[in-house]
Amino acid sequence: MSKQRTSFLKTALTALTLIVSSQAFSQGGPLAGFMIEPIVPEQSTIASIPSIRPIIGSGNAWDSSPAQWPGYGIEEFDYEVNEYYISGMAAGEPYTTRLVIRRPANDNDSSGLVVAEAMHPIGGAHAFEYNSVYIMDSGHIALEVSTLGAAQINEYNPRRYGDIQISPAQTSEVLAQAGALIKSAQSPIAELNPRKMILWGTSASSMIMTRYLSAHAVFTLADGSNIYDGFMPTSNGSDIEPVDVPMIQVPTQHEYEVGATSIQDGDEPGNQFRVYEFAGLAHLDARNNSARFTQNDCQHPMSMFPQEAYFSVALHHLLEWVDNGTVPPRAPRILMDNYVENDDSLMLLDSNGNPYGGIRNPYVDLAAYKYTMVNIYIGDANVQGMGANVLCRISGWQTSVEQADLRREYRNTTNYVSQFEDRLSELEAAGWSLPVYHDLIMQDAQNVDF
Repeated sequence: MSKQRTSFLKTALTALTLIVSSQAFSQGGPLAGFMIEPIVPEQSTIASIPSIRPIIGSGNAWDSSPAQWPGYGIEEFDYEVNEYYISGMAAGEPYTTRLVIRRPANDNDSSGLVVAEAMHPIGGAHAFEYNSVYIMDSGHIALEVSTLGAAQINEYNPRRYGDIQISPAQTSEVLAQAGALIKSAQSPIAELNPRKMILWGTSASSMIMTRYLSAHAVFTLADGSNIYDGFMPTSNGSDIEPVDVPMIQVPTQHEYEVGATSIQDGDEPGNQFRVYEFAGLAHLDARNNSARFTQNDCQHPMSMFPQEAYFSVALHHLLEWVDNGTVPPRAPRILMDNYVENDDSLMLLDSNGNPYGGIRNPYVDLAAYKYTMVNIYIGDANVQGMGANVLCRISGWQTSVEQADLRREYRNTTNYVSQFEDRLSELEAAGWSLPVYHDLIMQDAQNVDF
């Protein structure tokens, strides 16, 4: 491994350093708010309930969830998307921001479980995008709150979003107030009976989530109970200390390739914590993200590893934990040999170049591809901000296993698909794959070229 590549990979230990660009951190850039710590009270505080009203301005709505599995979108699951303004006082100043609720159109289809997220500063609802098939199939509710990066929505369509005004210092308190609203009598989804709610984040929005943890210890509902019942930081390899509710952290190969969190799993109150490392998983989903970047932007063949299918495994276990008290299984971490001379990686790699250990899946156990991080941007070198130039670097790429090796191992496609499905069924039975993705995953096996 070159010193240059090793140096870059070490930056993957935190989501923030992966997405650094001069424009992003400049005044008005989507990441500028990371330079400002959210203001949080020093003592326990009941979160205020913000006012809420529908957004009815003219012009196109901001699409924060273009990365969904084709054929498995809002319409297919009979979901609806509602936009609101919420307004109040946070950090001593007034604010107005955008709140989006994706919910079953039929009230009776609601599970009552809410997956909340701070919109990623790039303008994406990644918690919904990266779990959409599972969320909608289960009848869960997806809540999106615009905090950092909200200014770009205002600029996109000021006729519709001109009232947005929120500062980085208000971020955590606004998240507390939005969550308190959802659990209040004034909730816009009261008819769906929301009973449990987790806060999810990935990459930059994971950092917003982890910053919120200090606010979690302060802001409460009127009865003193927690606003959020669990947390799920993903694409994040930093050391995150457990809190008083369940948390599942999901580093990706960008992070664990160079050594992710050392925090250990726990089950006791105050230490309900899991780390799930899925072998082959990249920091960013490239498979369904063509609205943001394409193969033409990246040097290597983009990884088609289905990030959604495995983020959803962790999300399902977290929701079962907070809702039913079902303690999730523990999982081994990725194995590290901390030696690059043998295979150009600090991980211990198998003969196909994929890591040993971690949570297994048929994509690495019956590998047709080697999954490598990071890809290389080949577009306009003058592009700044958080566009394809950044997204290529935080996605993975894949190299086909030689067809002769596949034929030697499996003889033909029929045998390969049969063994692939047997392994997939084993993982489903063990809780490491969700049946709702079974057919989608099997399509990949059927498409392997011998």
